Amino acid sequence: MRIVLGVGGGIAAYKVASLLRLFTEAGHDVTVIPTEAATRFVGVATWEALSGHPVTSNVFDAVDTVNHVRLGHEADLIVVAPATADLLARAATGLAGDLLGTTLLMARGPVLMAPAMHTEMWQHPATRANVETLRSRGITVLDPASGRLTGTDSGPGRLPEPEAIFAAALALAGTAAASAAGTASGTSAVPASGPVLAAPDSAPGPDAAGRLAGLTMTISAGGTREPLDPVRFLGNRSSGKQGVALALAARDAGAKVRFLAAHMEVPAPDGVEVVLVETALELRAAALHAAADSDVVIMAAAVADFRPADVSGTKIKKRDDAADPVIALVRNPDILQELVEVRDAASHGQLIIGFAAETGDAEGDVLEYAQAKLRRKGCDLLVVNHVGRDLVFGQDTNSVVILSRTGSEPQEASGSKSDVAAAVIDRISVELNRVVPPA
Repeated sequence: MRIVLGVGGGIAAYKVASLLRLFTEAGHDVTVIPTEAATRFVGVATWEALSGHPVTSNVFDAVDTVNHVRLGHEADLIVVAPATADLLARAATGLAGDLLGTTLLMARGPVLMAPAMHTEMWQHPATRANVETLRSRGITVLDPASGRLTGTDSGPGRLPEPEAIFAAALALAGTAAASAAGTASGTSAVPASGPVLAAPDSAPGPDAAGRLAGLTMTISAGGTREPLDPVRFLGNRSSGKQGVALALAARDAGAKVRFLAAHMEVPAPDGVEVVLVETALELRAAALHAAADSDVVIMAAAVADFRPADVSGTKIKKRDDAADPVIALVRNPDILQELVEVRDAASHGQLIIGFAAETGDAEGDVLEYAQAKLRRKGCDLLVVNHVGRDLVFGQDTNSVVILSRTGSEPQEASGSKSDVAAAVIDRISVELNRVVPPA
């Protein structure tokens, strides 16, 4: 695949060298186009050595090859990282004062932009408007990661890790190829919208014309991480394996899948939209956005119940002359319950499935706690795990009980996580045939 890798003028440009290496080691032919400002962070020699191609930002270099037209026309994929606030603004307004600007205007294939900037820049109304403009034109703009920024500040604005950009870019390219093939055969693909990392409708699985054809499903997976300081976080043991298995089963049953990925130990599945999140608050925003037009929502992510009340901008030091720190926690919003409340207020016949990782104690067993949670949350189905150090988290097998708010007999499912996912999707298919809008 022929890839143009645009590099913006931000400190995160150094990470893009690793992204370039991932592309070239996977066998792709990559031409790097840095902005002039980007070369102040990483020099032309580095990009030429890693790509094996001459590198320039000037439209007047290699005029005989008509670079400013040719590169955009020939590229199967264009990736821009880091996409600074300035670069997003110039792309949104169609400015073409350098080789990257002209190449973006001449692009025939998919374009993915990975922003990186200070939090205030990312949250500024001008930047948000530019991002929405670009997305409305079919450009995929990733949401930045949260964490330590330049200086002592932390917040949303970090460049996503090279591996995440790499996976999103290849998924986007695969989607574009599948869409082009569909158009050639007389079918059409559904355009992506919103803050997605990879558009839908890449090569479907064997049951793509099956039970869930025409439906949109939002599925969350993995474990959220709540930062304490630039180095540490509160997290959990979730690997994301069960959520990935659910997404694959839903995709293969014909559904359009939006996959909200917190921290995972396994890659996100192919052929689905992927939204990367880190914290519970980020997951809440992504879930509310994605669920707005979803027929089914499965909240399989392990969401932190609490987050630190204060996040230190610098690493918390262990000092002999100071008292041990006391970490105050505040409650995170109940995302599942909020999704149900939004659904019910709109009288929307949406099916919502929650996951509960429970342990028993002297006051009750796992199912007693789970039944109480089902009543409290108000979701349609609750998939219950009995968890422990060597149970469920990180394992390849699972054993669950599916509870229903209608009071029907609990359903057990066990085996591989793919087996459990198939059982959950089967149950969803049954529920969809009798679901009615809540009163």
